[in-house]
Amino acid sequence: MLKLYNYPRSGNSYKIRLFLSLIARPYVCEDIDLPGGGTSAPSFLELNPRGQVPVLMDGEEIIWDSMAILVYLARQYTDASWFPEAPLAQARVMQWLAVSENEILYGLARARAIRVLNRPFDPDECKAMGTAALKLLEQQLGKQHWLAADHPTIADIACYPYVALAPEGDISLESYTAIKAWMNRIRALSGYIGMQGID
Repeated sequence: MLKLYNYPRSGNSYKIRLFLSLIARPYVCEDIDLPGGGTSAPSFLELNPRGQVPVLMDGEEIIWDSMAILVYLARQYTDASWFPEAPLAQARVMQWLAVSENEILYGLARARAIRVLNRPFDPDECKAMGTAALKLLEQQLGKQHWLAADHPTIADIACYPYVALAPEGDISLESYTAIKAWMNRIRALSGYIGMQGID
C-alpha cells in the first residue's frame, strides 16, 4: 500500500493526491504538522533530508519531491499516456515540469506562501515571476488544450495546483481565458478532487 506524507494546504502535496485519485490508486495519508515544525522532526528528516512534503512510501522505497513522485507514479502505475516513453514526447513533458519547479514555484507558489504561510519572500518579485509564468501558460494553452501533448500528462498535474491557487497569492486569473478553460478541462477529468483554495 502506498503511503503519502502530506500537508493539506500544500500545493505540492495536492499534486500527488490529485494524481493518485485520477489514476484510482489507493493509498494511506499521514498529515504532517508543517506550521508546527513537523517537517523538521528527526523522524521526518529520515524520510526526506530536505525537510519538505510530500514524501511517498511504496513498500520499502521512499521517494521525495513532487516532480519525482509524479514521474515514479506515472511510470510505475499507469500506461505511457501520462508520461510518454518516446524521447521527444518525454522532453515536452519535462519542459513543463521544469516550469512548475521554476517560474510557477518561485512566482505563484511563493506569492501565495507570503499570504497563507507568512513566508518572508519579496511580493513584487514573486508577482512578476508569477505573471511571467501565467503568460507562458496562456500562450501555450492558446495553441492546444493540454500543455505537453494532445491529452493530459503529468505536466498538467504539476502545473495546475499553484496556477489554480494564484488568487490566494493576490494574482488574478481573470484575463487568462485559455488557462481558465484548461483548468475546467482538468476539473472535468474522471477522479478529479479539489483542495481548499481551489474548490
